[in-house]
Amino acid sequence: MTGARRVRFTGPRSVEVAREPVPSPDDGEVLVETSTSAVSPGTELLVYRDEVPDDTPLDETIDALNEPFAYPLSYGYAAVGVVAAVGDAVDPSWAGRRVFAFHPHASHFCADPASLVPLPDALSDEDAAMLATMETATGLVMDGRPRVGERAAVFGQGVVGLVTTALLSRFPLSELVTVDCHAPRRERSRSLGADASFAPEEVPGAVTDRFAGDGRSDLSFELSGNPDALSDALSTTGDDGRLVVGSWYGEKRVSLDLGGRFHRSKIRIRSSQVSRIDADHAGRWDKDRRLDYALDALADLEPSSLVTHRIPVAEAADAYRLLERNPAAVQVLFTY
Repeated sequence: MTGARRVRFTGPRSVEVAREPVPSPDDGEVLVETSTSAVSPGTELLVYRDEVPDDTPLDETIDALNEPFAYPLSYGYAAVGVVAAVGDAVDPSWAGRRVFAFHPHASHFCADPASLVPLPDALSDEDAAMLATMETATGLVMDGRPRVGERAAVFGQGVVGLVTTALLSRFPLSELVTVDCHAPRRERSRSLGADASFAPEEVPGAVTDRFAGDGRSDLSFELSGNPDALSDALSTTGDDGRLVVGSWYGEKRVSLDLGGRFHRSKIRIRSSQVSRIDADHAGRWDKDRRLDYALDALADLEPSSLVTHRIPVAEAADAYRLLERNPAAVQVLFTY
């Protein structure tokens, strides 16, 4: 080992890769040597652009991220690697295991074995790195509760939107439509099972032309991260329909017209975020069960097909510039 590397956000649009000694695990820890980690384009670009509200914990359920947002900081939550060393109080069988960790981007890190997800041999590192994305999409679909024969619309076909579309395509929906600004993403969407995909300027006309009856969806998802898309999603959702908002807008403000039709529509708008299990599911589901489902779904859906760029971690700053400027960059993986 020649030393450890760790990605750090040092200010708005400022990223460095720090060099530091390889850490040694405490008695109850293991040392993980990372092979790849997935960049979350939505949340990590908010961090990169300084668009996270001040004093907001980035994730209260992940120990490494349970601090108010402030520069400098390390971020990320999708690392795959191998246990390179174990502490004196850890079962020696952990040594050599391939694992997933909800941990910021770093070449080496120490962790409690209980926080790690052992990976099946048949699952590739690149598919495994998408576990957090798959768990997020699973939670979104669970909160949407798709029903037989429903008409569904997904706004935003970034990586979370695409994986959500892939999951929804497994349901016996009558119609699955997606919306995104970028033609390559719309094409990917159709390849994953969407019946049709449209540009935002085609909403509501082309979208509602697809839907029988009142021309609106029974179930809509807003996953674009763009506040303007929420208005489009609301206008596309039919009376008594459901609108699931999975976007985190950070400090961007949302303006909605809640007069007129909405006042009598009985549309249910609900937030969805992966950190919590909805109370309606809590009697039968917990995070471990949802994570197990997501792990199984990785093998079936092979989301690594959505990886567009593999970038050495030493060039991390280039990766964030790429994600900000190039809409064809759907999923970036750091290699170590």
